[in-house]
Amino acid sequence: VQLQASGGGLVQAGGSLRLSCVASGITLSTGAMGWFRQAPGKEREFVASIGWSVGITNYADSVKGRFTVSRDNAKNTTYLQMNDLKPEDTAVYSCGVGPCSLILLGVAEYWGRGTLVTVSS
Repeated sequence: VQLQASGGGLVQAGGSLRLSCVASGITLSTGAMGWFRQAPGKEREFVASIGWSVGITNYADSVKGRFTVSRDNAKNTTYLQMNDLKPEDTAVYSCGVGPCSLILLGVAEYWGRGTLVTVSS
């Protein structure tokens, strides 16, 4: 099983980025895919998740209204559209898959290598 996150980069505050996470070696039919981030010197935190079968989404309070998570079942891919980015959003963003309840707790069965997002002020 491999998860590959991509789409990170350097952006000015107020800008947008779209991250992608492709899962291979696994058929996603249940559970959820989550997005997480870890800023320098801080612990990893939950950002957003989407249930694979029904598409229920969850967001951390810090990103509600600015980030949108979506999925393409046919491509085993989720997207994290990030708008109105702030310097405090700077972090390595990674994706993980697992049971919905565990994803919300920051636990995944499989993790992907992260992608760096840097937001300049």
